[in-house]
Amino acid sequence: MSISKTMCHDILTENLGMHRIAAKFVPRLLMNDQKQNRVDMSQELVDRANDDDNFLKNIIKRGETWVHGYNVETKLQSSQWVSKTSPRPKKSCQVGSHIKVFFDSEGVVHYEFLPQGRTVNKEYYLEVMQRLHEAVRKKSPDMWRENR
Repeated sequence: MSISKTMCHDILTENLGMHRIAAKFVPRLLMNDQKQNRVDMSQELVDRANDDDNFLKNIIKRGETWVHGYNVETKLQSSQWVSKTSPRPKKSCQVGSHIKVFFDSEGVVHYEFLPQGRTVNKEYYLEVMQRLHEAVRKKSPDMWRENR
């Protein structure tokens, strides 16, 4: 464009009222319907727990998380020019190792890391469920016999 960096900066800041801002780091970017689905499911669980005192004791929760690697990009490198009324940009992290953790009201029941290069498919989930089944049977034999 044949203009200096200083002139370009002046146009962006003074004429257009823009400024640079770094993206906010978030672990996962969710769509509005995904956020609402989480709220709805959480409310349903709260309602069921209020109706049945033993409800939470009979739940095994599966947590999945990624152990994230961080982008080596500096804050300055990830910043963007935005207007004063623009929302702060968001940046998702890079993916690393995947871990599954299963826990109940007493604590961790079973956990395992996804092997490097392994695809998460129905066969893999079946293997995980079989190992979880055995872990629950060993950890809570009384509950297992009562079929709760």
